[in-house]
Amino acid sequence: MLAGLTAVWNRVFGVLGRVSMYRLVLLALVALSAIALIVSLFGLVAPTPLELIVSMAVLAVVCVGTDAAAQSILKLPWRIESSLITASILLFVLRPTLDPVALAGVAIAAAAASLSKYLLAWRGRHIFNPAAVGATVLTLLSIAAPALGASSWWVGTPVLAAPVIVLGLIVLMRTEKVRVIAVFLVIAVAVGVVRTSVQYQAAGLPIEAVDLLGPVLWSSPFLFLGAFMLSEPLTLPPRRWQQFTVAAVVGVLAGWPIDLVVVSLGQERALLIGNLVAFAFAFSARSAVKLTLQSRAEITPTVQELTFRTHRPLSFVPGQYLELDVPHKHPDARGTRREFSIASAPQELPTLRVAFRESPGAATRSSYKRALAEVAPGDDLAVTGVWGDFVLPKRSGSPVLMVAAGIGVTPFVAQLNSLRLGQDDRDVVVVYVASEAAELAFRPELEASGVPVVVFTRDEPRGLPRHWSWARGVRLDADGLQQVVPDLAARHAYISGPPGLIADLAPALEKARSITTDAFSGY
Repeated sequence: MLAGLTAVWNRVFGVLGRVSMYRLVLLALVALSAIALIVSLFGLVAPTPLELIVSMAVLAVVCVGTDAAAQSILKLPWRIESSLITASILLFVLRPTLDPVALAGVAIAAAAASLSKYLLAWRGRHIFNPAAVGATVLTLLSIAAPALGASSWWVGTPVLAAPVIVLGLIVLMRTEKVRVIAVFLVIAVAVGVVRTSVQYQAAGLPIEAVDLLGPVLWSSPFLFLGAFMLSEPLTLPPRRWQQFTVAAVVGVLAGWPIDLVVVSLGQERALLIGNLVAFAFAFSARSAVKLTLQSRAEITPTVQELTFRTHRPLSFVPGQYLELDVPHKHPDARGTRREFSIASAPQELPTLRVAFRESPGAATRSSYKRALAEVAPGDDLAVTGVWGDFVLPKRSGSPVLMVAAGIGVTPFVAQLNSLRLGQDDRDVVVVYVASEAAELAFRPELEASGVPVVVFTRDEPRGLPRHWSWARGVRLDADGLQQVVPDLAARHAYISGPPGLIADLAPALEKARSITTDAFSGY
């Protein structure tokens, strides 16, 4: 059952990965805006069609203009998608209007949101969700000048609930935050139901908690807040347990807003506090780090390895991945950032290595791959963050099976190098799947680790070490895997590679003690 779900999940992730996370979020918000405009024609939402159009125009112009000015001053690449995402989120958080004074308030919120990316930042990374900052600034200003307006979260209406769920789920699957936001929703709705029930009882009105469940879920902004704001990777900590903690904190504060007399601790303020908790968890791991390319090497006919030097400390756990930014003109749908598993161990810093599979023809390569191919030794790039839970069990006595599909071997190389350098003797077996023997990358590192390696290739590899074996004639299915790894049921299985290959291999791991996957897509 678990293996089947893993297979389906990775096939969907492989499809969504063809579009960059930022562009997918923008497309989802554009679709939601179009739906909101259509239902506004029938009076099913609070804003009128003209209010939506005018407010969106003001938000887009101010966000794009502010970002463009700031990026020009700071000599940063222009990211119009980020600007439009911020504007689109604010459209659903603020109160759309035609009033000139209120439109000035909308413009102030947009400018504050965009400026927060640069003024409220740490080592190149913004600390707070920009839209939440903009909404909070406007709400605070409205205390002295009510005509400016304030946040309204009109998106929390039953007529938009279904589109928010569908589009939000697509975004969450792409960002792999479904479980995190599910925790937030359960807590926020539960706390919201309790709060509303207490308010009814205080007013002397009898009501059953179950009767409040539907209204609290469908008529609250929780769905939108979770899917499009809390899920933002740039303001979440790197580890999943930390993300769950942040989700729980925001869920409690969003479900039961604290009244501060002049202003309540509403949805956006709850998110800002959650951002602070996230920053406190792992500010060093989330900060941007400049890398200088030292060398590039072709380690197989289709795999390149890039070796960098870090300019400041970079904290990561073997098995985690980084996001590498390669700004370039006219990026395609897959954007200017990619995720790479780190191939080097933390003990090797300030040297850091990543590897990637090169497309066979220039015509089929993404704009990112073409730009990366032009980066020369001595050029600087930026790591925008480190994330991931593809890490080995804390208990060193837990037997582990590493299943590497192609270039998916990179996180295992980092883990095995770290174990070797740390003299940590673990029970590890590696199953390495490649199209042919020439595509077995990182052979020297794997051989140095001393762990048993079972190779699945069409042709027989030459010169295999004593602790390596070629699975001659063995089919890589449940029976075949059991044949080459007899104690499979006692091992924690880790599988890394392209989503399609993971989906194909996952059923063979049904008998393993547990399955942890590390899929990468969008290359």
